[in-house]
Amino acid sequence: MHGQNVIRVSSCKDELITKQVDSIKSAFAGQGFIVAKEASITMESEYEMAVMVALTEGSWYQFVFIGDIGSKLYEVRMFDSDEKQVVYQKKMWGDVDGNVINFSYIPKFSEYYAFRLVQVNKKKKELCGYVMLLKKIK
Repeated sequence: MHGQNVIRVSSCKDELITKQVDSIKSAFAGQGFIVAKEASITMESEYEMAVMVALTEGSWYQFVFIGDIGSKLYEVRMFDSDEKQVVYQKKMWGDVDGNVINFSYIPKFSEYYAFRLVQVNKKKKELCGYVMLLKKIK
């Protein structure tokens, strides 16, 4: 039933991230958002992970990236189909909600967008991450 809503990448499990995901889903559900896509992803420290999604013009989306709590840097860059950067967010370990990056976006055009995710961790090479794309429903 939810097969179309899953991003096909290597998944991982992290209990802290799972608790954060549940909390974030609950908070956004209360604001009228539903989960459009979600996936746990295995990432390599300092290496970019790209996620492509089709967004619909005029729809209100919320993008959420949750990284390993022990990482020192988290970045999300969002690009449109012309490879123009339309969003850039960076968090550092120690920031409030430091391992969570989220932002709203309302596309001006229906097209594919690329999300490029990075986290840097000096103690671990293989990291767990989680991405969610939520959509506002009427």
